[in-house]
Amino acid sequence: MRARVSWTLVLAALLAFPPFQREWVEEMGFGEIFRIERMRVDPALTQALRSRWDTEASAFAFPWGHMIPSLEDVSRITGLRVYGWAVSGYTYPCYHSLAERLLDLPVERRSSLVPRVALQESLGLYEAGKNAGESEDEYLQRLARVSRRELASEPRPQADLDLRRFLVLFLGRLLFATRGDVVHCRFLPLLEDLGEVGGYAWGAAFLVHQFDGLSASERQTSTSGFYPFLQVWAHLHLPALGRGDLTRPGLVPIARRWDSRRDTRHLVDQLERLQEAIDSYPYLDVVWQPYLGEGDEGQPWLAQARPYFGRSVWLHALNLVLPLNLFLTQRSLGLRQSVVEFPVRDRFHRSGRSFWGLHETTDWRERAREQIENWERKGKAVKSDATTDDACLQVYALKYGGKVYKSARHQVDVTGEIASLRALLQSTVQDREAAQRQTAELRSELERVRGTGAGSASSSRSAGGSPSLMEARLAGVVLRAEEAQRHLEEQTTRSERDQLRIRAEAAEAQVAEMARELAMLRVQRPPGDQEEVTPLRAELLAQQTLARGLQQIVTDIGRSRSRSRSGESVSRATGTSVGQYLAGSSSRRRNEEEERHRQGEGSAHDGRGGGEMLPPPDRREGSGESGGGQ
Repeated sequence: MRARVSWTLVLAALLAFPPFQREWVEEMGFGEIFRIERMRVDPALTQALRSRWDTEASAFAFPWGHMIPSLEDVSRITGLRVYGWAVSGYTYPCYHSLAERLLDLPVERRSSLVPRVALQESLGLYEAGKNAGESEDEYLQRLARVSRRELASEPRPQADLDLRRFLVLFLGRLLFATRGDVVHCRFLPLLEDLGEVGGYAWGAAFLVHQFDGLSASERQTSTSGFYPFLQVWAHLHLPALGRGDLTRPGLVPIARRWDSRRDTRHLVDQLERLQEAIDSYPYLDVVWQPYLGEGDEGQPWLAQARPYFGRSVWLHALNLVLPLNLFLTQRSLGLRQSVVEFPVRDRFHRSGRSFWGLHETTDWRERAREQIENWERKGKAVKSDATTDDACLQVYALKYGGKVYKSARHQVDVTGEIASLRALLQSTVQDREAAQRQTAELRSELERVRGTGAGSASSSRSAGGSPSLMEARLAGVVLRAEEAQRHLEEQTTRSERDQLRIRAEAAEAQVAEMARELAMLRVQRPPGDQEEVTPLRAELLAQQTLARGLQQIVTDIGRSRSRSRSGESVSRATGTSVGQYLAGSSSRRRNEEEERHRQGEGSAHDGRGGGEMLPPPDRREGSGESGGGQ
């Protein structure tokens, strides 16, 4: 049976009751929900919300963070009581004898289900179908008029029987509705003493039933329980979706103010548009606290409900025991969201949701004693000392990634992205190790240069201290190389890679300048001093080669970024480049020293300096790229 039809039947039975019965329903805390106008069902909105429900966290996982319907939402939207005793007690494998005694209705053995037609007819709801051309109001009045003939008009045992039957229909077909055409009677033990029914927190039980229904298959287009609740919750918190019309402002409970907007498009088209709208929903348009301007006028139940607001607590509906994790949505309490530990599965084990405790007699007050005590203590207050949401949002993004997007436009190849990031990480690690090895070799070369400079100190003084100046400049080059290596470890963005490349080029240019000065000294100084300067010049050429090697590493890092989706080739390219400069450094030094020596002798005859820079080493054969960093 459709949810809207069930609502009409329950409302007709209530209207058929004599005044004393309706007053009793009011005292039980159910009066406000019957003042809500019958609302159009919005299956597309329900399905879109269900697809974003995270069963582990018992929360919606939206692109902007977690959101959770709370006890305050239930109290303000429906008017149900969220304070009092936990809805807990015994569940039985068979309700046959209990239904016969308290309802005088047949229930099959080994079952907790009452036939819907038999229950309706016991309340006088015959011919429940709507006649052709009959309006909603005419249909409702006809059902109430027929039902009134069968109900007791005075307080007596038959009246108690009528009231229990009505409550079973109300709880089983409206407030805690399930799929199918039967009515469960697992709450029947709590209805034996009608005077105690109003002492239970039926609103909290309704909320945990909503959580359980949202955990069902995404393919379901209907929702369990009182369907206007989720629709109005979405209208209040996500108004830019435009799925509701505020037609009666100022009425309480808040669900009385809203109507669902009619949408004549196909359900698939509606759902696709809704998913896209949620994926691209402006974060600043999310309403975290929709009740800030609301007063308590006309809502006396809020005074006793308020101590339960803003607290993480365990919720109970017999064998449904689930947490209300408000610490995941601190922004709904006017706080900044701090980094918290996300809940995991199986924190509380319970029977499967499809069994409803049929296999054995279970006392849930005993089995869930710790959670019952948590409810009696009103749970735990939610606090936060965070000054910004940034850290929590980063952790949230790491946990959910692309799962928070449901529209086809935002689908992400998660496996491919992970593989790409792993390849990039491996490449960066190898680049860092190569830079560390280069820095260590630079330090070693500097020590040798310092040793050579100490041996030729006397000749250096006669030339104005030029070798000491060279040593100081070389030390500066090494320090800049170390700084570049530290910079590589700290930052890997393109702008910083470009800056590192510029620093390496500047170091190379400075080495070239020192080489030219050294060549000038070699030409101008006496032959005896020139023999002392020659070893220093050879070490300087070695530093020049290593500086070019550092520049090549920076270039390879840029190439590894552009090829981050091919981790294996990036790692091989970077490793080969580094190995080439480390393994062949000695032989290149010898060859280039001889070449520079020949060029220096030639330059003495043509009047040019002998320290010109050689072009950078060629790229690997077949790379297809020109020199220079990217």
